[in-house]
Amino acid sequence: MRISAMDTRKLTDVLRATIDPNNRQQAEEQLSQIHKIIGFAPSLLQVVMLTDVDMPVRQAGVIYLKNLVTQHWADKEAEPGQPLPFSVHEQDRAMIRDAIVDAVVHAPDLIKVQLSVCVSNIVKHDFPGRWTQIVDKISIYLQNPDAAGWTGALMCLYQLVKNFEYKKPEERGPLNEAMNLLFPMIYQLCVRLLPDQSEQSVLLQKQLLKIFFALTQYVLPLDLISREVFSQWMEVVRAVADRPVPEQTNTVDEEDRVDLPWWKCKKWALHILYRMFERYGSPGNVTKEYKEFSEWYLKTFSAGILEVLLKILDQHRRKIYVSPRVLQQTINYINQAVSHAFSWKFLKPHMFAIVQDVLFPILSYSAADEELWNTDPYEYIRVKFDIFEDFVSPVTAAQTLLHSCCKKRKDMLQKTMHFVMQVLTSPNADPRQKDGALHMVGAVADVLLKKKVYKEQMDNMLCQYVFPEFGSPRGHMRARACWVLHYFSEIKFKQEAVLAEAVRLTTNALLTDMDLPVKVEAAIALQMLLNAQDKVQKYVEPQIKPITLELLKIIRETENDDLTSVMQKIVCTYTEQLMPIAVEMCQHLAKTFSQVLETDEGSDEKAITAMGLLNTIETLLTVMEEQPEIIAQLQPTVLHVVGHIFSQSVMEFYEEALSLVYDLTSKNISPDMWQVLEMMYQVFQKDGFDYFTEMMPALHNYVTVDTPQFLSNENYILAMFNMCKSVLTGDAGEDPECHAAKLMEVIILQCKGQIDQCIPSFVELVLQRLTREVKTSELRTMCLQVVIAALYYNPLLLFETLEKLQMAATHTESITSHFIKQWIHDTDCFLGLHDRKLCVLGLCTLLSTSTARPMAVNECASQIIPSLILLFDGLKRAYIAKAQEGEEEEEDEDDSDVDQEVLSSDEDEIDDTGAEYLEKLQEKVTKAGGPFNVAAYIQGEEDDDSDDEDYEPNEETALEGYTTPLDEENCLVDEYVIFKEILQNIQANDPVWYQTLTGHLTTEQQKALQEVIVLADQRKAAAESKRIEQSGGYVFNQQTVPTSFNFGGTPLGR
Repeated sequence: MRISAMDTRKLTDVLRATIDPNNRQQAEEQLSQIHKIIGFAPSLLQVVMLTDVDMPVRQAGVIYLKNLVTQHWADKEAEPGQPLPFSVHEQDRAMIRDAIVDAVVHAPDLIKVQLSVCVSNIVKHDFPGRWTQIVDKISIYLQNPDAAGWTGALMCLYQLVKNFEYKKPEERGPLNEAMNLLFPMIYQLCVRLLPDQSEQSVLLQKQLLKIFFALTQYVLPLDLISREVFSQWMEVVRAVADRPVPEQTNTVDEEDRVDLPWWKCKKWALHILYRMFERYGSPGNVTKEYKEFSEWYLKTFSAGILEVLLKILDQHRRKIYVSPRVLQQTINYINQAVSHAFSWKFLKPHMFAIVQDVLFPILSYSAADEELWNTDPYEYIRVKFDIFEDFVSPVTAAQTLLHSCCKKRKDMLQKTMHFVMQVLTSPNADPRQKDGALHMVGAVADVLLKKKVYKEQMDNMLCQYVFPEFGSPRGHMRARACWVLHYFSEIKFKQEAVLAEAVRLTTNALLTDMDLPVKVEAAIALQMLLNAQDKVQKYVEPQIKPITLELLKIIRETENDDLTSVMQKIVCTYTEQLMPIAVEMCQHLAKTFSQVLETDEGSDEKAITAMGLLNTIETLLTVMEEQPEIIAQLQPTVLHVVGHIFSQSVMEFYEEALSLVYDLTSKNISPDMWQVLEMMYQVFQKDGFDYFTEMMPALHNYVTVDTPQFLSNENYILAMFNMCKSVLTGDAGEDPECHAAKLMEVIILQCKGQIDQCIPSFVELVLQRLTREVKTSELRTMCLQVVIAALYYNPLLLFETLEKLQMAATHTESITSHFIKQWIHDTDCFLGLHDRKLCVLGLCTLLSTSTARPMAVNECASQIIPSLILLFDGLKRAYIAKAQEGEEEEEDEDDSDVDQEVLSSDEDEIDDTGAEYLEKLQEKVTKAGGPFNVAAYIQGEEDDDSDDEDYEPNEETALEGYTTPLDEENCLVDEYVIFKEILQNIQANDPVWYQTLTGHLTTEQQKALQEVIVLADQRKAAAESKRIEQSGGYVFNQQTVPTSFNFGGTPLGR
């Protein structure tokens, strides 16, 4: 069946009906019936392009087309046993590829935008393979003198380039080939358009600059763009940055001016300038393929570009409008230029004037700030603390530039501080200027604190210029005073009285100030002081309850994420004092969480805040975990939150909710919490196994914290088994599969002797998994471990199970023998304490089954003791590593006066280690075939390649935190002692078997075996003395025990 062109009228009617609420449902059903028919997509494109059809109908059509192309363009693989999923027929795709560029060119703007999304998708799947003609089409329109076709052609070209924007150089072949033809054309077009400042022309120029940016933002293709061509483009970009905007733009309201094409075009020009300098033109900070280029860039362009940028700053200084993003990128470029001696010499004569006349006003409290503070303090707080704002704000850029020049260039700090003091001491300085001066001091705080001259005077500066502002009638000055304390929180106070006063003023601001932004700044300053100064704790303590309650209130009012971390700090610091109000706190946080969820319009900020609230509740549970009565009171509130997240399927918070379940089941498990297990099982079934690894810590608690209760209801163990089965038979990936096998192993060891009926299903499940492809040794050993645990649980039951499985199987080799051979072959894959210990106990069980000893044990007899020696050697290392864990102390930072960071005027700041490190990293990534280009600049990373050969793998495995009875501190099962006893037993009662096991050992191996036996005696003696000591008896002299051992050790957290 096909749709003929005659049906476009009918299609138009159906589309019209989709806009009419009364007929919408019927019309959508009609569309879903016909959209799979060959000929539908091209007809739809025809309708969209009919000029006599009214706009809303054409829009409905183009949106349907866009969805069709984004969802069903590419051929899809059929799932096994499923019908082939629908995709647009190749015949239709060919017709659309033929027509789409022309359609973009001729369509009105509203339609163009949607069609360009189609172009993007088609390029992604069909370029260059099935669609090289896009390049020819674009080139025809660009060469045509008729300007009407340029906008659409450039839109298509932009989509083509965007598809390659983040690809590695070696994947850009097709793009570079296309650009060999098109790049000169777009340059010619640009030069032709430059003199014309009309809106239409400037919009085209903007599109051309966006194409250049997308083409060069991550890779500068030096073979495509020669130095000559690069210079031509830089001239164009410089001209755009330099030219004045038309006079009439100044009549437009400032808020709307940003969106005018002239300013947008300038913004892209500055984007390009900064990106080229920072990524390819900054010697010492570029990867090696741009080393020569960067030196050429710096020498060739610094003078010309800086001249234009200084002019832009001068305009701003003279109060002529410059858009915020243009100002920000200009400052960023200058910041980069401070580091290089060559560009610094152009800047040096102007730099202090820039600090005084440009940066200082930007850093001062503005009229816009004031308006926002007064009309919408909540929005004021949101903007000031928005991390996304930092990427675009001139204020952040100004702060960074001030910091760079004070830190890196001689005399700049001293001149800046001299200027700041003039402002602060001037009797008639405007409070806004004082705000700017204090903002400048805070911005260079870390530089000041490293210099003796200034460090000495810090107490005085705070007392004279900062403390008085806490009493200022102007809210913004009180907020700034708190902000300065936050940045100077690490001062080494000469007099404790000054510290005490700082704390008093901050606390007072938090508790009594009437302006919300002041309270927020005070709270953060308080956190910073608590972090940096041990003595603060005692000063805050008397008021800790009102502080906490106030903080809860502000968190609810502002939903500010920075404040949740303040709360976490306070909860950890004052656990004991907060016990009486813990329940009230928890209820308050939970209610705020619900409030954030209810008003969440899917914004990132809301999600970050909600996450912070859940983390704060978790902190509260963690610090109160030794207080069972408080935990019991907190539980209903926390359960309410968890229930909300699970029942409403708020997936982005599943991880946090599961952490809360873990906290509530760590010490004991209430009847309500057993119901939560059922809830988790429902979540697992509903949302698949994506969250199984996050569930694991809580599931482990359910098995181990109250095992009798776990075993009292067979549904519990059944739910666990079903989850493990889904994970091990689905395609969850090997990490969740390892967790599933671990959970089964924990259940077997935890419930020894009580779950005979489950063993066969557990064993069958993991053996089946081992018959399919296993990529990692971790998963193979975890599956083997389940069978080894079953062997340790009850050898006869295991062999019986394996025999039954054998009868059902078709292949000839005995399953038992296959398992034993695989296990002994893989002994070296068992790592960490627990896995090796279980492996030893399993092998000991094998050795001691005399009556029903499987054939394979005899066949592998000569390998068993060598395998055990290997395991004991690993165990010895693992016990030593565990004993040393707590012994590593950090050294104190030394407190020296740092001046070597200042560069003399003819010196560059070069990041040698960073560049070298990046290259090494890039080589590794390239070897690994990763898709990433490592970021062009990582600061201060040390090159530590030389240590690679000393790398010791960690002696602890990731899953070892899920403990079993074998891992407990006072576990009576000692693998060394058991091995020794079994071996002696065999020697006495079955000398032939003993000879088979040990007869072929080399002298090395005999020596190692002897050491294990000696160790077994030492461990036994040590355990005995510990028991006597604990019962208050005689204390043995510990001479015989090697000092490097720590018996048992504490079980790991998670």
